[in-house]
Amino acid sequence: MLLKKPDILFLDEPTNHLDIGTLKWLEQYLKSYKGTMVIVSHDRYFLDETVTRIFEVENRKLSIYEGDYSFYAAERRKRREAEMRKYEKQQKEIERQEDMIRRFKERGTEKLAKRAASREKRLKAMEVVERPDQSHGRMKISFKEEFQSGRDVLLAEDVSKSFGYGDGKKELFRNAELDIKRGERVCIVGDNGIGKTTLLRIIMGELSANTGRIKIGYNVKFGYYDQGQQLLNAANTVIGEMQDAYRLYSDTEMRNILGRFLFRGEDVFLTVGSLSGGEKARLSLLKLMLPGANVLILDEPTNHLDIESKEVFEEALLDFPGTCIIVSHDRYFLNRIPTRIVELTTSGTENYLGTYDYYVEKKQEQIASGRSYLREMSGAGLSAGKKISGAENLTGPGAAAAADETLQLSSAEKRRIQKENEAEERRIRRRREAFEKQISELEEEIRQLGELLCSEAVATDHVRLAEIGNKLKDKENLLDEVYEEWMILQE
Repeated sequence: MLLKKPDILFLDEPTNHLDIGTLKWLEQYLKSYKGTMVIVSHDRYFLDETVTRIFEVENRKLSIYEGDYSFYAAERRKRREAEMRKYEKQQKEIERQEDMIRRFKERGTEKLAKRAASREKRLKAMEVVERPDQSHGRMKISFKEEFQSGRDVLLAEDVSKSFGYGDGKKELFRNAELDIKRGERVCIVGDNGIGKTTLLRIIMGELSANTGRIKIGYNVKFGYYDQGQQLLNAANTVIGEMQDAYRLYSDTEMRNILGRFLFRGEDVFLTVGSLSGGEKARLSLLKLMLPGANVLILDEPTNHLDIESKEVFEEALLDFPGTCIIVSHDRYFLNRIPTRIVELTTSGTENYLGTYDYYVEKKQEQIASGRSYLREMSGAGLSAGKKISGAENLTGPGAAAAADETLQLSSAEKRRIQKENEAEERRIRRRREAFEKQISELEEEIRQLGELLCSEAVATDHVRLAEIGNKLKDKENLLDEVYEEWMILQE
């Protein structure tokens, strides 16, 4: 779709099921996209990176916020507080007026009766402010463990998994290792198809590993959230699905529990198959909450949840005293929940003690360190190559002396090459900085020209309009060229 480069992109939850690497690529692509984008998304990190306006639809009303998600969240809170103050002030005024009307009527005089009637008329004509929190409601969720697990929850050593045989064999990962203690919130990240869900199923005993061992700790009770909601029966009603799993609750008790998860009234008789993705997610979370597991295994739990439900769910996880093992690509979630991030790759696992931002920082350090190492190795390799080329045809008694001479030369040559490499790096850095400055200046000029095109004075002058339009096109073409030059230097 992106290759068509349409004038307007309509993207409906584009980040669902994408891994972090693809999410970053998509964000960078959309940032440089010259058309208009209309996005439906509950991915808060993605919204912060890509959008400039937010339209919120709630209670049959549309509210507009001129900014990204962080601006929206702060401004929305301020608006709610202001609306609540306005509501409370009006309620006090209504109470005061009603009290005065009651008193006037109690007096029983004709004059006061007329005043009471006049105030009643004004009160009926008043536009009543709705209570701002009278919305669809918030999901009420809390995870409690029925009993505490032992301190050592899970130990996985040298775990590998592959499917198929012979030429058709596909290895997902090998050398995976986990050591999880009680109370940890461990988030597993990795590319799509690497086997994160498979690893969770191996942990729970649903699949067997090809190699390695899994040791489950004392008193561990798993609770599993399946990202595809395959554990739900599509033919059941909502209340029937819950009653099949938890028969000890009465109908009234079950309806009260379902009400906490926003299934109210006749909603409880909807079939599971007819529910939206968000409704199925809420039902799955409810089924996860009731058994009192002390280890929650969650596979992409925030997919399909709206932002408000995500926030409630995150608070519940932070309050949960047990252990969490979570697969997620939700970077906002990954910045709030984990005490540790484990990256799963084809060759094993690597631990990062912190949240997503720390994980990204350490990954960048590793990449920078790797580049530095490669530069050192390439310098050493070049020196070694020169040494060999000078001595490759030497044989017999003179070979050792010639090799010594070549070794002395290679040491001086190495210093020269190192200086040349450093000078080249400085030159590239200066060129890159110059391009970045030029890009910044061009983007500002394009922004100003765009604003000028939208002004009333220019809109009515077709000559000037054409002149500015041509200038804008030239600047955009130049910006594309500079970007291409800049990208070459990044490679």
